[in-house]
Amino acid sequence: MANPDQEIWAGMRAHLRAEHPSVCRQWFDEIEPLGLTGGVLYLRASSDVHRNYLARQCAEVFNDAARIVADHFLTVRFLGPEEQPAPTRGSGVTPRQSTRGLGLDLNPDNGFEQFVTGPGNRLAHAASVAVAANPGKAYNPLFIHGGVGLGKTHLLQAICLQIASERPEAVVYYTSCDDFLSQFMDAVRGGEMAQFRHRFRDVDVLVIDDIHFLGERDRSQEEFFHTFNALHSASKQIILSSDEKPGEIPKLEDRLISRFQWGLVAEVEPPCFETRVAILQQKARLRGFDLPDDAAAHIAALIDTNIRQLEGAITNLQHVAKVEKRPIDLALTRQTLGELPAASGSPVQGPSLPQIAEAVIDFYQVRLTDLQGRRRHRSVALPRQVCMYLARRRTLHSLDEIGGYFGGRDHTTVMHAIRTVETKRQADSGLSALLDTLEHRLATAGRDRA
Repeated sequence: MANPDQEIWAGMRAHLRAEHPSVCRQWFDEIEPLGLTGGVLYLRASSDVHRNYLARQCAEVFNDAARIVADHFLTVRFLGPEEQPAPTRGSGVTPRQSTRGLGLDLNPDNGFEQFVTGPGNRLAHAASVAVAANPGKAYNPLFIHGGVGLGKTHLLQAICLQIASERPEAVVYYTSCDDFLSQFMDAVRGGEMAQFRHRFRDVDVLVIDDIHFLGERDRSQEEFFHTFNALHSASKQIILSSDEKPGEIPKLEDRLISRFQWGLVAEVEPPCFETRVAILQQKARLRGFDLPDDAAAHIAALIDTNIRQLEGAITNLQHVAKVEKRPIDLALTRQTLGELPAASGSPVQGPSLPQIAEAVIDFYQVRLTDLQGRRRHRSVALPRQVCMYLARRRTLHSLDEIGGYFGGRDHTTVMHAIRTVETKRQADSGLSALLDTLEHRLATAGRDRA
């Protein structure tokens, strides 16, 4: 081999993509092989955050890939931008923990560039960007709340990642409320409160996830109250997340509720259909593949609760595609994740496309030729979009099949129609009530058809 480390690394990437697709990330292509020394292959990551992630999440599969590709025992060591390979045979490199990485490790997948904005998270995203650009001055504290799996942790880590990149001298402590409570109890039992206070108060930015667990912990609330005051009076940034608003956290003291509301309280709501589609395609790109529009739309219609379930769907698809050696498309998506559920949760037989058209025609008093024609006037465009929206929700037809019935339109037009109606439904209670009525009628039609 002229460049054995380069060839081994290229072979490792190919092996990982084939055998461990869910582990792979686009940024793996930025990893630099530094050479082989004493049976150790040194790989340099673009940042300490990336290095820590590789060491924590990928060491086992990277070592296995190296041994398979090289056909002999080989160990992988990950280095940060400033680290150098060990100069002597057999010596390894222990990843150092930078000051900005105090507390829990950060995930490089959780940067602002990977966060998909939509109507339900735009305020929280904008506030997070402002805080990352100007910590301690924009909004202090920043309190982000919302249901499980909606992106709160992503925003918190994105702030940390940007500050780490732009202000390397800053001391950022990112942790969970559970970890804060555990460390507090350990400090009390061990008589180490001075060290505990130094750890949480001598920082530039304190970020605590799931602060709602602080409720019902009287001694911990007292300690956090003084920690909050010390940081805030020193203009140090405080960032918190919770499943509930400050005033709705059970048994949280009024003085803490008041302080949590001093800065900005921003809610993260469940993503709309359009946002879910964009999130799915972003997650797929991060893993190095393109998710077809119709497959993304199918998953987005199936899963409307939280982002973690969307990510789980992507992981399941990758696994099945690997096992069956098939491309990820609508057919595989339907096979892996199932068909669209009815409101009751049972499989959809669904009304026919003509039945959907008839129900919409009856309400809007338009003609079938109008729905299937090329007119774009609002009196026809909205009913046509409603037809496509209902067809996607209540039938098993693909986007192309729906578009074909309603005037030979392509799948992108159908996706646009679905997004438009879903957005209008959220803003217009009258339209929402109409759609509920139509869906009820169509559900009956589907049962009769079955």
